[in-house]
Amino acid sequence: MSLHRSSAAALAALLAISVLLCSPPCATATDDHKPIVARVRKDAATSLYTIVIKVGGVPLLLDLAGPLLWLANCPTPHRTIPCGTDVCEDVNYMNHPSNGNCLTQDVLRYPYACGAVCTAYTYNPVNGRCAQDDATTITLAASTTDGENPLSEVSFRAVGSCAPGDLLASLPAGVAGVAGLSRLPVSLPTQFGTILKVAKQFALCLPGGGSDGVAVFGGGPFQLLAAPPVELADGLRQNQLPLLKNPKSDKGAYYFRITGIAVNQQQVPTPPGAFDIDGGSGTGGALFSTVTPYTALRPDIYRPLHDAFDAATSGIARAAPVAPFDMCYQASALTMTRLGYGVANIDLMLDGGQTWTLPGGSSLVQVNDQTVCFAFVQIAPSMPAAADSPAVIFGGFQMENHLLIFDLEKETFAFSGLLFGIRTTCSNFNFTMGSS
Repeated sequence: MSLHRSSAAALAALLAISVLLCSPPCATATDDHKPIVARVRKDAATSLYTIVIKVGGVPLLLDLAGPLLWLANCPTPHRTIPCGTDVCEDVNYMNHPSNGNCLTQDVLRYPYACGAVCTAYTYNPVNGRCAQDDATTITLAASTTDGENPLSEVSFRAVGSCAPGDLLASLPAGVAGVAGLSRLPVSLPTQFGTILKVAKQFALCLPGGGSDGVAVFGGGPFQLLAAPPVELADGLRQNQLPLLKNPKSDKGAYYFRITGIAVNQQQVPTPPGAFDIDGGSGTGGALFSTVTPYTALRPDIYRPLHDAFDAATSGIARAAPVAPFDMCYQASALTMTRLGYGVANIDLMLDGGQTWTLPGGSSLVQVNDQTVCFAFVQIAPSMPAAADSPAVIFGGFQMENHLLIFDLEKETFAFSGLLFGIRTTCSNFNFTMGSS
Protein backbone atom coordinates (compact mmCIF):
# COMPACT_ATOMS: atom_id res chain seq x y z
CA MET A 1 0.00 0.00 0.00
CA SER A 2 1.33 3.46 -0.84
CA LEU A 3 2.50 5.78 1.92
CA HIS A 4 0.23 8.35 0.29
CA ARG A 5 -2.96 6.31 0.56
CA SER A 6 -6.10 8.16 1.51
CA SER A 7 -6.14 9.82 4.92
CA ALA A 8 -9.52 8.21 5.61
CA ALA A 9 -8.00 4.72 5.46
CA ALA A 10 -5.08 5.72 7.66
CA LEU A 11 -7.33 7.27 10.27
CA ALA A 12 -9.64 4.26 10.26
CA ALA A 13 -6.66 2.08 11.09
CA LEU A 14 -5.66 4.36 13.92
CA LEU A 15 -9.17 4.40 15.34
CA ALA A 16 -9.37 0.63 15.21
CA ILE A 17 -6.21 0.13 17.23
CA SER A 18 -7.19 2.89 19.68
CA VAL A 19 -10.56 1.27 20.37
CA LEU A 20 -9.01 -2.15 20.83
CA LEU A 21 -6.47 -0.86 23.35
CA CYS A 22 -8.65 1.72 25.12
CA SER A 23 -9.42 1.74 28.81
CA PRO A 24 -12.88 2.92 30.00
CA PRO A 25 -11.84 6.59 30.42
CA CYS A 26 -10.98 6.61 26.73
CA ALA A 27 -14.47 5.47 25.88
CA THR A 28 -15.85 8.31 27.99
CA ALA A 29 -13.70 10.85 26.14
CA THR A 30 -14.86 9.47 22.80
CA ASP A 31 -18.51 9.80 23.82
CA ASP A 32 -18.09 13.41 24.94
CA HIS A 33 -16.67 14.66 21.61
CA LYS A 34 -15.18 17.61 23.50
CA PRO A 35 -11.82 19.30 22.83
CA ILE A 36 -9.01 18.70 25.31
CA VAL A 37 -6.71 21.20 26.96
CA ALA A 38 -3.12 20.87 28.15
CA ARG A 39 -0.62 23.14 29.87
CA VAL A 40 2.39 24.39 27.92
CA ARG A 41 5.54 25.55 29.70
CA LYS A 42 8.78 27.24 28.70
CA ASP A 43 12.04 25.77 29.95
CA ALA A 44 14.28 28.60 31.12
CA ALA A 45 17.53 26.70 30.52
CA THR A 46 16.87 25.77 26.86
CA SER A 47 14.15 28.25 25.75
CA LEU A 48 12.17 25.23 24.52
CA TYR A 49 8.57 24.31 25.32
CA THR A 50 7.01 21.32 27.02
CA ILE A 51 3.45 20.04 27.11
CA VAL A 52 1.91 18.21 30.04
CA ILE A 53 -0.21 15.50 28.47
CA LYS A 54 1.18 12.23 29.82
CA VAL A 55 -0.21 10.25 32.74
CA GLY A 56 1.51 11.37 35.93
CA GLY A 57 2.06 14.92 34.72
CA VAL A 58 5.46 14.14 33.19
CA PRO A 59 6.19 16.74 30.48
CA LEU A 60 7.04 16.04 26.86
CA LEU A 61 8.97 18.32 24.52
CA LEU A 62 6.50 20.16 22.26
CA ASP A 63 7.68 19.79 18.66
CA LEU A 64 5.31 21.53 16.26
CA ALA A 65 6.89 19.75 13.28
CA GLY A 66 7.40 16.41 15.04
CA PRO A 67 6.12 13.35 13.15
CA LEU A 68 5.00 11.26 16.13
CA LEU A 69 4.89 10.76 19.88
CA TRP A 70 7.84 9.01 21.50
CA LEU A 71 8.64 8.06 25.06
CA ALA A 72 12.08 7.20 26.41
CA ASN A 73 12.67 4.15 28.57
CA CYS A 74 9.37 2.36 28.02
CA PRO A 75 8.47 -0.06 30.80
CA THR A 76 9.16 -3.76 30.34
CA PRO A 77 6.95 -5.36 29.19
CA HIS A 78 5.08 -2.83 27.02
CA ARG A 79 2.46 -3.04 24.32
CA THR A 80 3.70 -3.49 20.77
CA ILE A 81 2.20 -3.08 17.31
CA PRO A 82 2.37 -5.86 14.71
CA CYS A 83 4.66 -5.27 11.77
CA GLY A 84 3.08 -5.09 8.34
CA THR A 85 -0.03 -3.25 9.53
CA ASP A 86 -1.26 0.09 8.23
CA VAL A 87 -0.44 1.66 11.59
CA CYS A 88 3.14 0.37 11.38
CA GLU A 89 3.44 1.89 7.92
CA ASP A 90 2.19 5.23 9.25
CA VAL A 91 4.65 5.12 12.15
CA ASN A 92 7.42 4.59 9.61
CA TYR A 93 6.26 7.34 7.25
CA MET A 94 9.29 9.41 8.18
CA ASN A 95 11.53 6.45 7.35
CA HIS A 96 10.64 6.78 3.68
CA PRO A 97 13.64 7.96 1.56
CA SER A 98 11.82 11.10 0.40
CA ASN A 99 10.80 12.19 3.89
CA GLY A 100 13.16 10.90 6.57
CA ASN A 101 15.01 13.05 9.09
CA CYS A 102 17.67 10.34 9.46
CA LEU A 103 18.69 9.68 5.86
CA THR A 104 22.42 9.97 6.55
CA GLN A 105 22.44 7.97 9.77
CA ASP A 106 23.16 4.26 10.05
CA VAL A 107 19.92 3.72 11.99
CA LEU A 108 17.87 4.15 8.81
CA ARG A 109 16.77 1.02 7.01
CA TYR A 110 14.29 1.26 4.14
CA PRO A 111 12.40 -0.81 3.31
CA TYR A 112 12.40 -1.60 7.02
CA ALA A 113 12.82 -5.24 8.00
CA CYS A 114 9.47 -6.61 9.11
CA GLY A 115 9.53 -9.06 11.97
CA ALA A 116 6.75 -9.80 14.44
CA VAL A 117 6.95 -6.37 16.09
CA CYS A 118 6.82 -3.00 14.34
CA THR A 119 10.05 -1.02 14.68
CA ALA A 120 9.80 2.78 14.78
CA TYR A 121 12.51 5.32 14.03
CA THR A 122 12.60 8.19 16.48
CA TYR A 123 14.23 11.59 16.08
CA ASN A 124 15.56 14.16 18.53
CA PRO A 125 14.61 17.52 16.93
CA VAL A 126 17.14 19.48 18.98
CA ASN A 127 20.39 17.63 18.31
CA GLY A 128 19.29 15.72 15.20
CA ARG A 129 20.05 12.26 16.59
CA CYS A 130 17.98 9.22 15.62
CA ALA A 131 17.26 5.84 17.19
CA GLN A 132 15.08 2.80 16.65
CA ASP A 133 12.81 0.99 19.08
CA ASP A 134 9.41 -0.67 19.33
CA ALA A 135 6.30 1.07 18.07
CA THR A 136 3.83 1.04 20.94
CA THR A 137 0.79 2.72 22.43
CA ILE A 138 1.24 5.32 25.16
CA THR A 139 -1.30 6.36 27.76
CA LEU A 140 -1.99 10.10 27.73
CA ALA A 141 -4.10 12.20 30.07
CA ALA A 142 -5.76 15.60 29.69
CA SER A 143 -8.93 17.45 30.53
CA THR A 144 -11.87 18.10 28.28
CA THR A 145 -12.67 21.79 27.88
CA ASP A 146 -15.36 24.19 26.78
CA GLY A 147 -12.65 26.67 25.78
CA GLU A 148 -12.98 28.57 29.06
CA ASN A 149 -11.98 26.00 31.71
CA PRO A 150 -10.97 22.36 32.04
CA LEU A 151 -14.08 20.21 32.60
CA SER A 152 -13.21 16.59 33.33
CA GLU A 153 -10.12 14.43 33.24
CA VAL A 154 -9.77 11.77 30.56
CA SER A 155 -7.12 9.26 29.59
CA PHE A 156 -6.60 7.38 26.34
CA ARG A 157 -3.95 5.57 24.36
CA ALA A 158 -2.15 7.01 21.38
CA VAL A 159 0.16 5.33 18.89
CA GLY A 160 3.82 6.23 19.35
CA SER A 161 7.23 4.76 19.88
CA CYS A 162 9.61 3.78 22.60
CA ALA A 163 13.11 5.28 22.51
CA PRO A 164 16.41 4.73 24.32
CA GLY A 165 17.10 7.03 27.26
CA ASP A 166 20.12 8.65 25.64
CA LEU A 167 17.85 10.17 22.95
CA LEU A 168 16.75 12.68 25.62
CA ALA A 169 20.13 14.45 25.42
CA SER A 170 19.80 18.21 24.75
CA LEU A 171 16.11 18.22 25.70
CA PRO A 172 14.80 20.12 28.74
CA ALA A 173 15.57 18.42 32.05
CA GLY A 174 12.78 16.15 33.26
CA VAL A 175 11.04 15.52 29.95
CA ALA A 176 10.05 11.94 29.15
CA GLY A 177 10.01 12.20 25.35
CA VAL A 178 8.64 14.24 22.46
CA ALA A 179 5.07 15.16 21.47
CA GLY A 180 4.94 15.61 17.69
CA LEU A 181 2.22 17.99 16.46
CA SER A 182 2.86 17.87 12.72
CA ARG A 183 0.44 17.21 9.84
CA LEU A 184 1.43 13.53 9.51
CA PRO A 185 -0.73 10.42 10.10
CA VAL A 186 0.37 9.62 13.67
CA SER A 187 0.94 13.13 14.98
CA LEU A 188 -1.03 13.94 18.11
CA PRO A 189 -3.53 16.37 16.48
CA THR A 190 -4.38 13.74 13.86
CA GLN A 191 -4.79 10.99 16.44
CA PHE A 192 -6.79 13.16 18.84
CA GLY A 193 -9.23 13.95 16.07
CA THR A 194 -9.76 10.26 15.40
CA ILE A 195 -9.72 8.87 18.95
CA LEU A 196 -11.76 11.67 20.57
CA LYS A 197 -13.96 12.36 17.51
CA VAL A 198 -13.14 16.07 17.50
CA ALA A 199 -11.97 18.46 14.79
CA LYS A 200 -8.42 17.90 13.56
CA GLN A 201 -7.25 21.33 14.59
CA PHE A 202 -5.52 22.88 17.56
CA ALA A 203 -4.90 26.23 19.19
CA LEU A 204 -1.40 26.90 20.51
CA CYS A 205 -0.53 29.77 22.84
CA LEU A 206 3.13 29.70 23.91
CA PRO A 207 4.00 31.41 27.21
CA GLY A 208 6.83 33.84 27.65
CA GLY A 209 8.13 32.02 30.71
CA GLY A 210 7.24 31.92 34.37
CA SER A 211 3.59 30.95 33.87
CA ASP A 212 1.81 28.26 31.89
CA GLY A 213 0.61 28.69 28.32
CA VAL A 214 -2.01 26.46 26.76
CA ALA A 215 -2.84 24.12 23.90
CA VAL A 216 -6.41 23.14 22.98
CA PHE A 217 -6.95 20.20 20.61
CA GLY A 218 -10.24 19.67 18.81
CA GLY A 219 -11.56 23.10 17.88
CA GLY A 220 -14.21 25.05 19.75
CA PRO A 221 -13.96 28.37 21.57
CA PHE A 222 -10.76 29.73 23.10
CA GLN A 223 -11.10 32.25 25.90
CA LEU A 224 -8.45 34.10 27.89
CA LEU A 225 -8.91 36.05 31.08
CA ALA A 226 -8.99 39.78 30.46
CA ALA A 227 -11.18 42.73 31.42
CA PRO A 228 -13.64 41.56 30.13
CA PRO A 229 -12.68 37.95 29.18
CA VAL A 230 -12.11 37.63 25.46
CA GLU A 231 -13.02 34.79 23.07
CA LEU A 232 -10.52 34.67 20.23
CA ALA A 233 -11.04 31.55 18.14
CA ASP A 234 -14.15 32.49 16.15
CA GLY A 235 -12.68 35.71 14.84
CA LEU A 236 -9.40 34.07 13.89
CA ARG A 237 -11.13 31.27 11.98
CA GLN A 238 -12.75 33.89 9.75
CA ASN A 239 -9.31 35.07 8.60
CA GLN A 240 -7.43 31.86 7.99
CA LEU A 241 -4.46 31.64 5.65
CA PRO A 242 -3.33 28.62 3.62
CA LEU A 243 -0.60 26.34 4.85
CA LEU A 244 1.89 25.19 2.22
CA LYS A 245 3.62 21.87 1.67
CA ASN A 246 7.18 21.32 0.60
CA PRO A 247 6.87 19.60 -2.81
CA LYS A 248 10.09 17.65 -2.33
CA SER A 249 9.98 16.64 1.34
CA ASP A 250 6.67 16.11 3.10
CA LYS A 251 7.89 15.98 6.69
CA GLY A 252 4.66 17.47 8.00
CA ALA A 253 6.10 20.88 8.85
CA TYR A 254 3.77 23.89 8.80
CA TYR A 255 4.97 26.05 5.90
CA PHE A 256 3.36 29.41 5.21
CA ARG A 257 3.84 32.13 2.61
CA ILE A 258 5.70 35.36 3.33
CA THR A 259 5.76 37.84 0.47
CA GLY A 260 7.91 40.53 2.08
CA ILE A 261 9.11 42.20 5.27
CA ALA A 262 8.88 45.83 6.36
CA VAL A 263 10.49 47.75 9.19
CA ASN A 264 8.81 50.92 10.37
CA GLN A 265 6.42 50.52 7.38
CA GLN A 266 9.34 50.60 4.95
CA GLN A 267 9.86 47.57 2.69
CA VAL A 268 13.07 45.68 3.44
CA PRO A 269 15.03 45.11 0.20
CA THR A 270 15.31 41.35 -0.26
CA PRO A 271 16.12 39.45 -3.48
CA PRO A 272 13.16 38.61 -5.77
CA GLY A 273 11.56 35.33 -4.73
CA ALA A 274 13.65 35.20 -1.55
CA PHE A 275 10.80 33.68 0.48
CA ASP A 276 9.50 31.20 -2.11
CA ILE A 277 9.79 27.42 -1.94
CA ASP A 278 11.84 26.19 -4.90
CA GLY A 279 9.72 23.57 -6.66
CA GLY A 280 12.77 21.76 -7.98
CA SER A 281 14.91 21.49 -4.87
CA GLY A 282 12.38 21.98 -2.06
CA THR A 283 14.56 24.67 -0.49
CA GLY A 284 13.26 28.04 0.70
CA GLY A 285 9.90 28.95 2.15
CA ALA A 286 8.93 29.81 5.72
CA LEU A 287 8.01 27.29 8.40
CA PHE A 288 7.05 27.33 12.08
CA SER A 289 9.37 25.69 14.60
CA THR A 290 9.00 25.38 18.37
CA VAL A 291 12.45 23.78 18.63
CA THR A 292 14.17 26.86 17.17
CA PRO A 293 14.19 29.37 20.03
CA TYR A 294 14.46 32.53 17.88
CA THR A 295 13.44 33.17 14.28
CA ALA A 296 16.30 32.24 11.98
CA LEU A 297 16.70 33.72 8.52
CA ARG A 298 18.78 32.84 5.50
CA PRO A 299 21.65 35.36 5.11
CA ASP A 300 20.10 37.12 2.08
CA ILE A 301 17.06 37.94 4.26
CA TYR A 302 18.68 38.29 7.66
CA ARG A 303 21.23 40.92 6.65
CA PRO A 304 18.76 43.37 5.00
CA LEU A 305 16.36 42.98 7.96
CA HIS A 306 19.19 43.50 10.44
CA ASP A 307 20.40 46.60 8.63
CA ALA A 308 16.90 48.08 8.34
CA PHE A 309 16.21 47.56 12.05
CA ASP A 310 19.66 48.92 12.90
CA ALA A 311 18.88 52.10 10.96
CA ALA A 312 15.39 52.43 12.50
CA THR A 313 16.87 52.19 16.03
CA SER A 314 20.00 54.25 15.40
CA GLY A 315 19.19 56.62 18.25
CA ILE A 316 19.21 53.87 20.89
CA ALA A 317 22.49 53.24 22.73
CA ARG A 318 24.10 49.91 21.82
CA ALA A 319 25.55 47.23 24.08
CA ALA A 320 28.11 44.51 23.43
CA PRO A 321 26.57 41.57 21.55
CA VAL A 322 25.51 38.54 23.57
CA ALA A 323 25.51 35.18 21.74
CA PRO A 324 23.65 34.06 19.71
CA PHE A 325 22.68 37.65 18.86
CA ASP A 326 24.82 40.17 17.03
CA MET A 327 22.92 43.42 17.73
CA CYS A 328 22.13 44.47 21.28
CA TYR A 329 21.01 47.59 23.15
CA GLN A 330 21.44 49.08 26.58
CA ALA A 331 18.29 48.21 28.49
CA SER A 332 18.30 51.58 30.23
CA ALA A 333 18.07 53.36 26.84
CA LEU A 334 14.78 51.67 25.88
CA THR A 335 11.29 52.78 26.77
CA MET A 336 8.41 50.41 27.45
CA THR A 337 4.97 50.46 25.86
CA ARG A 338 1.93 48.19 26.18
CA LEU A 339 3.38 46.13 23.30
CA GLY A 340 6.86 45.80 24.77
CA TYR A 341 9.93 47.85 23.97
CA GLY A 342 9.24 51.07 22.12
CA VAL A 343 10.97 50.37 18.81
CA ALA A 344 9.99 50.18 15.15
CA ASN A 345 7.56 47.41 14.24
CA ILE A 346 8.54 44.53 11.96
CA ASP A 347 5.73 43.55 9.56
CA LEU A 348 5.52 40.21 7.79
CA MET A 349 3.47 40.52 4.63
CA LEU A 350 1.40 37.37 4.08
CA ASP A 351 -1.27 35.96 1.74
CA GLY A 352 -4.40 37.93 0.99
CA GLY A 353 -2.92 41.25 2.03
CA GLN A 354 -2.70 40.23 5.70
CA THR A 355 0.13 41.60 7.81
CA TRP A 356 1.60 39.99 10.92
CA THR A 357 3.06 42.76 13.05
CA LEU A 358 5.90 42.02 15.46
CA PRO A 359 6.26 44.95 17.89
CA GLY A 360 9.03 45.35 20.43
CA GLY A 361 7.63 42.58 22.61
CA SER A 362 8.31 40.12 19.79
CA SER A 363 11.45 41.60 18.22
CA LEU A 364 13.64 42.29 21.26
CA VAL A 365 14.59 39.95 24.10
CA GLN A 366 16.19 40.87 27.42
CA VAL A 367 19.27 38.69 27.97
CA ASN A 368 20.46 40.21 31.26
CA ASP A 369 19.76 43.21 33.50
CA GLN A 370 21.70 45.58 31.28
CA THR A 371 21.18 44.18 27.80
CA VAL A 372 18.34 43.71 25.31
CA CYS A 373 19.02 42.09 21.93
CA PHE A 374 17.51 41.89 18.45
CA ALA A 375 15.78 38.50 18.71
CA PHE A 376 16.56 37.18 15.22
CA VAL A 377 19.51 35.06 14.12
CA GLN A 378 21.07 33.88 10.90
CA ILE A 379 20.33 30.28 9.93
CA ALA A 380 23.16 27.95 10.89
CA PRO A 381 23.72 24.50 9.33
CA SER A 382 23.75 23.00 12.85
CA MET A 383 20.05 23.78 13.35
CA PRO A 384 18.06 20.55 12.74
CA ALA A 385 15.18 22.63 11.35
CA ALA A 386 17.59 23.91 8.69
CA ALA A 387 17.97 20.45 7.11
CA ASP A 388 15.51 21.33 4.34
CA SER A 389 17.15 24.74 3.83
CA PRO A 390 14.13 26.96 4.47
CA ALA A 391 14.46 30.71 3.98
CA VAL A 392 12.74 31.48 7.31
CA ILE A 393 12.40 29.35 10.45
CA PHE A 394 9.79 31.20 12.49
CA GLY A 395 10.92 30.43 16.02
CA GLY A 396 9.32 30.03 19.41
CA PHE A 397 10.07 33.48 20.82
CA GLN A 398 8.20 35.21 18.00
CA MET A 399 5.19 32.92 18.62
CA GLU A 400 5.06 33.66 22.35
CA ASN A 401 1.87 35.43 23.43
CA HIS A 402 0.43 35.14 19.92
CA LEU A 403 -2.49 32.70 19.64
CA LEU A 404 -2.08 30.38 16.65
CA ILE A 405 -4.75 28.05 15.28
CA PHE A 406 -3.77 25.21 12.94
CA ASP A 407 -6.47 23.37 10.99
CA LEU A 408 -5.18 20.09 9.55
CA GLU A 409 -8.36 19.36 7.60
CA LYS A 410 -8.58 22.72 5.84
CA GLU A 411 -4.77 23.07 5.75
CA THR A 412 -4.93 26.59 7.13
CA PHE A 413 -3.63 28.62 10.05
CA ALA A 414 -4.61 31.84 11.77
CA PHE A 415 -2.81 34.18 14.16
CA SER A 416 -3.90 36.78 16.69
CA GLY A 417 -0.98 39.17 16.81
CA LEU A 418 0.65 40.02 20.13
CA LEU A 419 -1.97 39.58 22.86
CA PHE A 420 -0.53 42.43 24.91
CA GLY A 421 -2.55 44.69 22.62
CA ILE A 422 -5.80 43.41 24.14
CA ARG A 423 -4.30 43.38 27.65
CA THR A 424 -3.92 39.64 28.02
CA THR A 425 -1.28 36.93 27.51
CA CYS A 426 -1.03 33.23 26.77
CA SER A 427 -0.72 32.65 30.52
CA ASN A 428 -4.29 33.85 31.10
CA PHE A 429 -6.18 30.67 30.31
CA ASN A 430 -8.27 29.79 33.35
CA PHE A 431 -7.10 26.33 34.44
CA THR A 432 -9.57 26.28 37.33
CA MET A 433 -11.74 23.20 36.88
CA GLY A 434 -15.18 24.13 35.56
CA SER A 435 -18.39 22.15 35.61
CA SER A 436 -19.31 19.82 32.76
